[in-house]
Amino acid sequence: MVPRLSVLDQSPVGAGSTPADALAASVDLAQAAEEWGYVRHWVAEHHGSPGFAGSAPEILAAVLLARTRRMRVGTGGVLLPRYSPVKVAEVFSVLASLYPDRVDLGIGRSGGPAHDFPERVRALRVLLGLDGDGAEAEPGTLVPPVPPRMWLLGAGGRSAALAGELGADYAFAHFLDPRPARESLAAYRAAYAERTGRPAPGGVLAVRVATAESEERAEALAHSVLLWRSRKDLGEDRPLPTPEEAAAHRWTSLEVQRAAVRRASLVWGTPEQVLRRLAALAEEHGVEEIMVNTLTCDPRDRLASYRLLAECAAAGAPAATARV
Repeated sequence: MVPRLSVLDQSPVGAGSTPADALAASVDLAQAAEEWGYVRHWVAEHHGSPGFAGSAPEILAAVLLARTRRMRVGTGGVLLPRYSPVKVAEVFSVLASLYPDRVDLGIGRSGGPAHDFPERVRALRVLLGLDGDGAEAEPGTLVPPVPPRMWLLGAGGRSAALAGELGADYAFAHFLDPRPARESLAAYRAAYAERTGRPAPGGVLAVRVATAESEERAEALAHSVLLWRSRKDLGEDRPLPTPEEAAAHRWTSLEVQRAAVRRASLVWGTPEQVLRRLAALAEEHGVEEIMVNTLTCDPRDRLASYRLLAECAAAGAPAATARV
């Protein structure tokens, strides 16, 4: 069965472009993704990275909510160790009040000391009215009629188990390291069932994808991502290179080694090839939704990648129908 498809948008900055260009491209992508049938669109949080422009996902999410009509929009995610739970609750209460039942609050553990991360998440849930009676909120605090849907994001077992213990949703970052995926999702589902007495919603898998009309073009886009990621792993953080730059690049032995490691977390090919692989990943991990993360130097290549995948999915088997 064809999984539901969503977007994880890191607002990539391509060589020769500016962060402002990348943010404008994120708005264009969200509007197009809604028309193409993507379920949700999440924007990421990064700081001090030449390759990513999204340093304030709550601001960008607000813009995307205003520029779209139906699709769920949210963060993938807010780095909670950097912020007061009260401030995050205030921001997302405003968003959820203005756009009821469309807001996703994805929470990440990185960004600062994480020793009190579980306590911060619990406090945030109470403030948003997701747990308890809101007694910890200040008098007069805005509690939205439909709270945002909270997701914990992770690439390992700690956030997965916490999401289950809280009865929250969980998204696994396959694009960072696919190896712990099954174990993490199993930990989430076990903890969720123990806490709620019912099966977990299943979770979401976030997968890095490069799709094009031909295998050759898709491979060129993939090599651009692998060069960027290899450099980043080795401490050289740059904007995304063009496919032509990647093709002409003389790879060092260390870059080749890093690229070999990163290949396992990147799916590329024609839309038919990619969709078959995503369907297999969804079945293997027991999820009904894949969050597609595509990085390209040229925003036009990224739009084409998402469009081709959506068109292929629309022509395939019916999508899963579980809650979104």
